Amino acid sequence: MGGALLRVTAVWAVSTLTMLALAAVLPDFRLQSGDGDSTTRIAITAASGAGAFGVLSALVWPLLVRALLLMPALVLGLLVFVLNGSMLLLALSLIPDGRGAVEPETAMVVAAVMSAASSATSTFLTVRDDGAYRRRLARLADRRRRRLGEDGGRALPPGTVFLQLDGVGHAVLREALRARDGKPPVMPTVAGWVGDSHRVMPWRTDWSSQTGASQLGILHGSNEDVPAFRWYEKETGEVRVSNRPTSAAELQRRAAARAGHEGLLTVDGASRGNLFTGGADQLALVLSVAARRGKHNRSRSGYFAYFSDPANATRTAVSFLAEVVRELAQSTRAKLRRERPRVKRGGTYPFIRAFATVVERDVVVAAVIGDILSGRSAVYADLVAYDEVAHHSGPRSRDARQVLARLDRSIALIAKVAERAPRAYRIVLLSDHGQSPGATFAGAYGLTLEDLVRAGCGLPVSRRAGRTESGAEARGAEAREAARAALRRPEKDGERRGTVGQRTSEPVVLASGNLGLVSFPDVPGRMTRERIDARHPALLRTLADHPGVGFLLVMSEEHGAVVLGRDGAEHHLDSGRTLGTSPLTRFGPGAVAAVRRTAHFSNTPDIMVNSAYDATTGAVHAFEGQIGSHGGLGGEQGHPFLLWPGELSPPVGDGDELVGAERVHTVLRRWLVEANGPQIPQIPEVPETTVGAAEKSRLNGATAASFPVVSRVAPNKTR
Repeated sequence: MGGALLRVTAVWAVSTLTMLALAAVLPDFRLQSGDGDSTTRIAITAASGAGAFGVLSALVWPLLVRALLLMPALVLGLLVFVLNGSMLLLALSLIPDGRGAVEPETAMVVAAVMSAASSATSTFLTVRDDGAYRRRLARLADRRRRRLGEDGGRALPPGTVFLQLDGVGHAVLREALRARDGKPPVMPTVAGWVGDSHRVMPWRTDWSSQTGASQLGILHGSNEDVPAFRWYEKETGEVRVSNRPTSAAELQRRAAARAGHEGLLTVDGASRGNLFTGGADQLALVLSVAARRGKHNRSRSGYFAYFSDPANATRTAVSFLAEVVRELAQSTRAKLRRERPRVKRGGTYPFIRAFATVVERDVVVAAVIGDILSGRSAVYADLVAYDEVAHHSGPRSRDARQVLARLDRSIALIAKVAERAPRAYRIVLLSDHGQSPGATFAGAYGLTLEDLVRAGCGLPVSRRAGRTESGAEARGAEAREAARAALRRPEKDGERRGTVGQRTSEPVVLASGNLGLVSFPDVPGRMTRERIDARHPALLRTLADHPGVGFLLVMSEEHGAVVLGRDGAEHHLDSGRTLGTSPLTRFGPGAVAAVRRTAHFSNTPDIMVNSAYDATTGAVHAFEGQIGSHGGLGGEQGHPFLLWPGELSPPVGDGDELVGAERVHTVLRRWLVEANGPQIPQIPEVPETTVGAAEKSRLNGATAASFPVVSRVAPNKTR
């Protein structure tokens, strides 16, 4: 009690001194009457104002944040200064005789500085008071044990924290861990782990190398029927986009039904900053529940827990604005230096970047720290900062390295807190995919993928695309091939009418990094190669022969799944037969298996287009505005990393390769078994084709003994 009173008094004193200093330097802020006051009177006025501001911050601020919880987080972050300034104005109005006065715009500055000073003082005193810190941890641990009905004398098994560094490829991580040119590593904390307490290895994604497919497989054990980040579903007539709340909720529901359980975090788990819940009860910034409302699953519940502290709100808001300025300066520098490749970084992007690199990071890290202090058994959190910046600045840019350095500091903070948690913690770092550099398809060839598809179909294209060599060739080829087809065989009247009628339906062309998806909405089911050739004789060859395209995937009535490449090259995936050199050869080992698996998804579009890949430079061409991209095959985008404590068993045996997000799920699940942690209550049989014979034996052999049945979990129900 005495320690708490001392801290409150110290914070009050610092706030009072801060207010006095600001009143001395800011002309629009005064703490005395018009006739002047004594020094003692001014000090009393400052103490009164600081006290009133502190009380209002403690009592009113949480109510304001809760009232504004459904407001977009970006807007809420910008309103922090206004709300803080308003409370200061209210606090000054409570001072007797009207001695406190400040202009509204100045009030925002004063309130921000006072909140920052108070936060720094409180944090310093709390950290210095080891006894208070230990007592708080003990209270949290005792409270949790009582909630779980555990014996207070029984030691808790180790907990596990999974931190996903979104988009950080294995090669980029290794570079960030090495000292070079006399400079320390970009990520010194993680560098200290590797070779000492932790081990690291790459793993290989599925064809769809993006967060939607990877995280769904990692958290829920199945990413079946997820061909890309976005795709057109003919059955529903909808475009599924992985980062839309309704789509994320539906993908999670489907994955849970296929896997037979709710996810990796079903028992005593927490999901922070993810697309999916993983079956966790404790959620913050989880997209798949963002469209729901309720006490436990409000989409922005994590924001309230963080922003209810006005000091947190002020600190994050200041960092947010600083990040916006940093992005404006960095993009301007890139323009002045005429850096290539480069994409537009104006409009709302500086604010989107600041949200990803500051707001989301701060909220997620604070939530993870809270989970550790409360002794939660399993936590999975996604830090998206690097991925967002690398898309627009490049995977190895200076901007991206700075983000990695800040992420390392967040990891160090989490690790430091874990040292004083009520239970031991194992920290696992992983990524969901990497990123491959390269100019955009439009930047390299002067037309978009949609322009190329429309030209191959004989449809109007933009003037710019029509003037390009690719666009002109496609239009000419379409006309020539249509004439040849008409000369080779006469059509029946019914067929001709049907073909003309079908031509009125335009294709849907979507992009997922360097993966393109083409669907013809008017044709039910998968449109075969033969039907595409009959309707648009030049389309497939126009796409396959374009220098910016690596290969196409189509379904043939005669040969099944077929990959098409330049100069007539083909790879019949179902039979293994090739004509010429397989178009998949340059994409490395595993490409054939990855494409074959996706070829038989029910949601695979009529045509899948993978951009060209330069094996020398590692470059690909994104079909959207990104110079660091992922989503298909080619280069580092398909090689994320997994970093784990040495006391856990290796992910795979010697000489084996970790392939696919679903197999990563089995590894993480096994590690929870080894920690005697929370387990998925119903474990389906794991096929050898997914994990290999040794892994299958280990997992299926451990099912009955190691995974307790929890009756409250329904296998096909999502939270």
